[in-house]
Amino acid sequence: MDHIVTVQDAVTAFEPWMEPTDAELDAIDTEMPVIRAEIELLDAQIIVIDRTPCELDERRIRRARRRVLAAHRDHVNGLAGQAGGAA
Repeated sequence: MDHIVTVQDAVTAFEPWMEPTDAELDAIDTEMPVIRAEIELLDAQIIVIDRTPCELDERRIRRARRRVLAAHRDHVNGLAGQAGGAA
């Protein structure tokens, strides 16, 4: 006879002690421009999945790639500024 057993992690996945900490939420807020830029790039790439990209599509993708790179640069520079200020 097989016993049905619940998985403890699935049962307690929504316990209050498993919520993100303030530090984790702050880290997400700090990375949000990067996340938004990557979503924009992904949207531009999804648009052309089933068709040949026209010139406008190619410009949209290039622009989105530049925004991702700029967002990553700003994020890393911001982290370097925080580390430099704390030292």
